[in-house]
Amino acid sequence: MDARSALIGVLLAGTLGAHLHAGGQRDPGPAGGCDRTCLEGLVDQVLEAFVQHDPKGLPLTVDVKFTENGQRLAPGDGSWRTMVGRGRYRLFVTDVPRSGRHAAGTGCGSECGLAGCDRVALEAERRQISEIELFVVRTEFRGQRAAQNVENLGAPHRLFLEAVPLAERMSRADLIKTANMYFSGMQLNDGRQVYPFAEDCDRIENGAAATNVPTTSGQVRPDPRTATNYSAQWSCKEQFASGLLHFVTRIRDRRYVAVDQERGLVFSFIFFDHAAGDTRRFDTPDGRAVTAGPTTPWTWELAEMFKIEKSRIRRIEAILERAPYGMGSGWSSWEDQMSDRPRDVTAR
Repeated sequence: MDARSALIGVLLAGTLGAHLHAGGQRDPGPAGGCDRTCLEGLVDQVLEAFVQHDPKGLPLTVDVKFTENGQRLAPGDGSWRTMVGRGRYRLFVTDVPRSGRHAAGTGCGSECGLAGCDRVALEAERRQISEIELFVVRTEFRGQRAAQNVENLGAPHRLFLEAVPLAERMSRADLIKTANMYFSGMQLNDGRQVYPFAEDCDRIENGAAATNVPTTSGQVRPDPRTATNYSAQWSCKEQFASGLLHFVTRIRDRRYVAVDQERGLVFSFIFFDHAAGDTRRFDTPDGRAVTAGPTTPWTWELAEMFKIEKSRIRRIEAILERAPYGMGSGWSSWEDQMSDRPRDVTAR
C-alpha cells in the first residue's frame, strides 16, 4: 500500500425471501440460507467489484439502492470509478442467525486516498444484493492518513476473532443495549452514568489509539481531576468519568446493522453532533467550569464496532469523517435521523 491507500469496511445485510406465516408475520426461514462463509464471500465480491470499477458482475436486485456518504447514487458511480487495489486489513462482523441476515467488516484498499465502510444488503436465499451503503473517509486524521493507519495495524486485533464461550454469549438485544450505553454515556457526558467498560478496554479511531496512549518521556500525564479537556492517555472509563466529553451534544441515527453473537461483536453507523456556542461551556462532575469542544457546529459521521464480553466493552474501533452539520445517512426518516433512539435495523 502506498500513500494513496484506502480503508474499506463492508457491511452485508441480508433478508430472506417472503416466508410468511398465515398471520402475515415473517418466518425466519431455513437456517442454512446464507452462512458465515456465504456472507463473507459476498463482502469480498463487493470489494472486488469496486476495484474492477464494475458492479454488473454482482448479483444485484433490479431496484438495488446505493448511497455514498449519505448521497444516493447509481451503482457504478462515485468510488466505483476510483478504487484500484486492496490491502491486507480484513475483518468481518457476520450476523448469521438473524432472519434478516447481515455481515459487516473493515479492510483496506487504494484509490486517490479512500477510507470507507460499505453497507450491503442481500437476499440470503437467492443471494441477491439489494442495498449498498458506502462510507468514505479521505481526509487526514491527527496528522496521518486514516487508511494508512489502519493498514499499519496489519491484522485485526485477536479479540475480534475470538469466540465467546457458549455459556457466556449474550443475546443480540443485550449486546446492542451495552453498545448503546457507550453512545448515551458520551452524549452530554456528565461523568455520573454507568459506563460498561472492561478494565482492558481500548478505543481505536481511524487506526490510531484514542485511549491508553503512553505518556511521552519528560511529560506529565494529565490529571482527570484538573484537566480541561479529555486525554488520549486516559483509559476508556477515565475519559467518560471525567465528564469532559460533554461537548458532544447529540449522538443520533443510531443504526445497529450487524451483530455477531458468537464473537460478541456489534457494528453500528451513527452521527456525533457538536452544536458549539453555549454548549461548549459546562461543569465537570466536581463542579469546575470548563469550556471545550469545536467552536463551530460540527458533525462526525462514524462507523463504529464493539467487542463485548460479560456486558463489558473490551475494544472499540471506529472510522470517522467530518460531515455537514446535521447530515443524514440516506437510510432513515427525518425523525429517526435526528433521534438518539437505538435501532436494530436488521429487524425490519
